[in-house]
Amino acid sequence: MEMQKAGKIQYLKPALGGRTAMAGFTTRHEGVSRPPYNSLNLGSNTLDSPHSVEGNRSLLARSIGTTLDRFLTVTQVHGTDLLVIDTPNPEFSHFLKLECDGIVTNQPGIMIAVCVADCVPILLHDPSKGVVAALHAGWQGTVGNIAGKGIEAMATMFGCNRKDIRAAVGPSISACCYEVDAPVRDAFKKSGAAWDLFTQEKGEGKWMLDLAAANRQLLSDAGLAPGQIESQELCVCCNQELFFSYRRDGGDTGRQVGFIMLADSQ
Repeated sequence: MEMQKAGKIQYLKPALGGRTAMAGFTTRHEGVSRPPYNSLNLGSNTLDSPHSVEGNRSLLARSIGTTLDRFLTVTQVHGTDLLVIDTPNPEFSHFLKLECDGIVTNQPGIMIAVCVADCVPILLHDPSKGVVAALHAGWQGTVGNIAGKGIEAMATMFGCNRKDIRAAVGPSISACCYEVDAPVRDAFKKSGAAWDLFTQEKGEGKWMLDLAAANRQLLSDAGLAPGQIESQELCVCCNQELFFSYRRDGGDTGRQVGFIMLADSQ
């Protein structure tokens, strides 16, 4: 992924969009929020001023060629439920309070996004069928295989061929900074995940977890070849100048987003 600018917005641009979709992972720069949310905080579930968050979202939407009323997020609850939009919708206010952690759609002109500040943002795109998805994978969503469920939804509900789906795994907290304990280990092992492939034991009942690696494995298990999966290795916790991090900042922090939107020509 390369750092790009759209208007004032600085973001990481994955290759999966091409000319049929606009996709990216935002940084914290060039918004209007004040510390500790400075400055492009896009998360409405923070103590930041709602007016600042709305201004930031409007700035992002305009920068990628759409409007705030076409910017869609949901209420994320660290689960695996998905919102599927397969028909035109004049407005999205009835979706905003839905408790789910992913959005899948074949509708052009909708900027779907997930908010993150350590968790893994995953974007999916099938340019052949004109379908996109945005997924939020914390450790609970990873245990529940939200990545695989997103792929499955695209295949079963929209007829996508897994060989045509491209995935982009955005910046998240890396194993260098993500210490977890035995309950997390037990949940992963109960799910059947290959725990030892993406963890390193620290001792005293603690492990360092590579959450992005776990989700890349889930995407592979869902039928995507390595060449179909793009990943950004920047650790959000280590890179304070670029990203918000819930753990680093003690919970009082902003949110970046992973966003994707099908072009109107789809």
